[in-house]
Amino acid sequence: MGIETYATTPFISLTLALPLLGVLLLLFVPREQENAHKWISFVFSLATFLLSLSLWVNFDQNMSGFQLVEEKSGLLLGAKYLVGIDGLSLLLVMLTTFLTPITILSAFSAIKEKVKEFYIALLLLETAMVGTFVALDMLLFYIFWEFMLIPMYLIIGVWGGPRRIYAAVKFFLYTFFGSVLMLVGIIYLHLKAGGNTFLYQDFLGLPLGVREQAWLFLAFALAFAIKVPLFPFHTWLPDAHVEAPTAGSVILAAILLKMGTYGFLRFAIPLFPEGAGIFSLPIMVLAVIGIVYGSLMAFAQDDVKKLVAYSSVAHLGFVMLGMFMLTTEAVQGSILQMINHGISTGGLFLLVGVLYERRHTRLISAYGGIARVMRMFAAFLVIVTLSSIGLPGTNGFVGEFLVLAGSFKEALSQTHGLKTTLLVFGVLAASGVLLGAIYMLTMVRKVLFGPVVHKENEGLKDVSFREFVVLASLVVFIFAIGIYPNFLLKKSEASVNATIQAYKERVVKMRSQAPSDFVEARR
Repeated sequence: MGIETYATTPFISLTLALPLLGVLLLLFVPREQENAHKWISFVFSLATFLLSLSLWVNFDQNMSGFQLVEEKSGLLLGAKYLVGIDGLSLLLVMLTTFLTPITILSAFSAIKEKVKEFYIALLLLETAMVGTFVALDMLLFYIFWEFMLIPMYLIIGVWGGPRRIYAAVKFFLYTFFGSVLMLVGIIYLHLKAGGNTFLYQDFLGLPLGVREQAWLFLAFALAFAIKVPLFPFHTWLPDAHVEAPTAGSVILAAILLKMGTYGFLRFAIPLFPEGAGIFSLPIMVLAVIGIVYGSLMAFAQDDVKKLVAYSSVAHLGFVMLGMFMLTTEAVQGSILQMINHGISTGGLFLLVGVLYERRHTRLISAYGGIARVMRMFAAFLVIVTLSSIGLPGTNGFVGEFLVLAGSFKEALSQTHGLKTTLLVFGVLAASGVLLGAIYMLTMVRKVLFGPVVHKENEGLKDVSFREFVVLASLVVFIFAIGIYPNFLLKKSEASVNATIQAYKERVVKMRSQAPSDFVEARR
């Protein structure tokens, strides 16, 4: 996982800078010119997406290391501005730059107060998210990771619902607490490396004992588990989703949660392979509990946003299970599920926002018969729901299939005791897929079909042209990925294979060098 190519054109830096240029321009636009704020934000976010396509075009999928790398010295405390992409970070950067303009466009009619500040927060958030996925210096990564908290806190706390302050503070405290422990881990690695580097590549080669790895893995894993969120660290998520404006929910579910899964696959597992090996089984247990718990909690919800929030707990549990199976199929499926969850769950939150703008309620019981008056909306909701539950031909199917296939393959390759455990995990994960189909289709039936029970629903307007463009953009990728997933899988394949191979080699080497330490740490 070394550096393969350096950039001749600073595409990554330009992708980071464009949203900030948009922020700078917005600062000089008078507050009362709200339409200008909206369109400037949209144009800059769209330009960022178009610019990020250069990363896609110039990326060599046959290379496993980091590409288009840019390096500058002179940051604080000896850190470097070192950014680059591999197959994993490329896909998440593209997801971020694709969904941000869609989210901004969806918010045009929803945000009516402090419009200028709202779009400034969204553009700042885009830079922080992209920076998190491309940073190859651990201190730089931490700065982007923490900076993301500020605009997201404001989006929930200023433009959210009645309990927005509670939800925003809860989100901030949960995430910040985990991040502090990760910072301690980064400082420890910095000192272990001689106190003169924060580079990810330098940390990879550090001679860490098994006990050190176990504790450091826990420090990093807690920060990432809270962000995922992995059961039982999920309790901040339903409140944040319910209180956040639609745009905030889309960004939170589609991108911010992936920062946690990305952190595990980029940092926690490669840096501390033995620590990951020690805690892989407990993490898989929590992932499976999250799948079942999230599905059962979703059944009990009358608020559509809460239903989708708990479905995210289940879906991300699925991602974590596949990731810690550490087979090519399962990890590839997990990465694809990160992208698919972003598109499908982002679409669901956008559709909830369409209804909320018209009826100002998210209660399932307040609807019924909506398909009679909002036919285009009904078509979009059915398609996105089928994507979310993994119908063959949609994007959700391929990721789930790969995770399950990889999980059962790993189970069958193990000895009797572990084989049974992993088979049980696979069966429970498969049951989560079934439960997801039941609660999602039940929600669709109650919202769309039957008679129009409430008179308020009789005159609802169907989706506008702007809303059609937003939703159709997602539907295109739902079917594109479902029909031809290889255009994503091929980009990440080399990086995934290299990560798994490096993990296995380091674990074998460490166990052969210090078998007694390994046994003791396991205890």
